[in-house]
Amino acid sequence: MARIGSSPFAFPDFRGATRRLILVNLATYFGLLIAGLAFRERAGDLVIQLGLVPSLFLHGSFWQPLTYSFIHPSLLGTLFELLSLWFLAGFLEMQQHTANWVIGLYAVSVLGTAASALAIYAVSSTLGYSLAPIPLYGCFGGIFGMLAAIGLLYGDVQFMMFPLPIGIKARYLAVIYALISVAMLFGEERMYAFAELGGALVGLLWIQMAPRRGVSFMLSESWYGLRNRYYRWKRRRAARKFEVYMRSQGRTVRFDGQGRQIDEDSDDKKRWN
Repeated sequence: MARIGSSPFAFPDFRGATRRLILVNLATYFGLLIAGLAFRERAGDLVIQLGLVPSLFLHGSFWQPLTYSFIHPSLLGTLFELLSLWFLAGFLEMQQHTANWVIGLYAVSVLGTAASALAIYAVSSTLGYSLAPIPLYGCFGGIFGMLAAIGLLYGDVQFMMFPLPIGIKARYLAVIYALISVAMLFGEERMYAFAELGGALVGLLWIQMAPRRGVSFMLSESWYGLRNRYYRWKRRRAARKFEVYMRSQGRTVRFDGQGRQIDEDSDDKKRWN
């Protein structure tokens, strides 16, 4: 796990998107622990149903790409993932990225990871090549997507490789993780590695295409733009109807492209335009 070189023993502020993502993952982790105590015999089935198992997804478990990232079976893995998530999401927020932008990057990386896992499973089944049935759990896809984004946007930032006192630039750290995933493609966990690379790729596409203020801002702006275009269309249509009506009364009026009346006889035309 990396730390900022100038402050090797400090994590970013626990706020905004960072706090929301970590608290949601912690809530589901302890919720599963409580469920495991209450339903000891079915605890394993619950984890499998909420994790991402491509064969189950193809047979109707369509919620799994949305739930697998919240499942953390092991304590050590959960600790590592959430500390990494705290550092990476907090670092992005320190760079003036909005909470919606950070959550959007995390969400599309998680979904991209799931889509990549399903894609390689479907292709391997079609070609008659069986993959090791490794269920996917945890938010590793979102973490790798954030790491790839930091490597691209802030590649010269110096990190410290905890616990070793070794400094490394963000871009090299991202490349090292990518090479490890590529090497894993030749092992038994190739579906996991391919999914992780897919999450990073989707994260890179997100930072190239998504607005800096996040999807919610983009959708709100699109909605207001669509609404304003509708109102302008109604105004132009009303203007055309009024022109027809005035011609039937023996008078001529004109409107511009915005549906505003053009008063050619007014001395104050320029002032009002």
